[in-house]
Amino acid sequence: MAETHKSHRTGWLRAAVLGANDGIVSTASLIVGIAAAHTSKEGILLAGVAGLVAGGMSMAAGEYVSVSSQADTENADLALERIALQDEPEAEKEELAKIYEERGLEPALASIVAQQLMEHDALGAHARDEIGISEVANANPLQAAFSSALTFTIGAAMPLIAAWLMPVSSLIWAVTISSLLFLALLGALAAYAGGASIIKGAWRVTFWGALAMALTAGVGQMFGVAA
Repeated sequence: MAETHKSHRTGWLRAAVLGANDGIVSTASLIVGIAAAHTSKEGILLAGVAGLVAGGMSMAAGEYVSVSSQADTENADLALERIALQDEPEAEKEELAKIYEERGLEPALASIVAQQLMEHDALGAHARDEIGISEVANANPLQAAFSSALTFTIGAAMPLIAAWLMPVSSLIWAVTISSLLFLALLGALAAYAGGASIIKGAWRVTFWGALAMALTAGVGQMFGVAA
């Protein structure tokens, strides 16, 4: 029976989970903290919308810049490898064969494998086995930026909608409980998509979300003003 691997999902899944989790936690924490300071509902909603817009743009820019830096490093390494393959192909073949020997192949077989792989795709073989760059993990700045911004916006909209629907008197508890449920669902879905433990994934994001909201509520109470 053929295995169904999920490692090819790590690029977009990491960015999507990070964006949605940050959207829920940061916006819910902001709303809870502002509400705990006895702010009017209009002020709470305004802060929430501002947090959604600013956070979405920040996630997109941050992901794009960080993943672009990774892509620049990978491209620089590939450029060096192209030069080495052009100037010293035999030395590069021996280097590749040595890598396969260290992985358990006999020297003669390692040399044959290195020769055949280099004849097929020399740069691809060295990128994968010498540098550690593969199509699965290859940096994609636009994909990461779009995934993070979109999922942050979706995540941030959830506690914001809860705050809009509820009266100020019950707003803190409504946003807190609904956001923790959203986080548990997000953790479970992310774990399922990645083939990991659903319970562990749900508990992990819920715990940190609850901690963030508790801390911001405490700050709001500490520096709050009278209604």
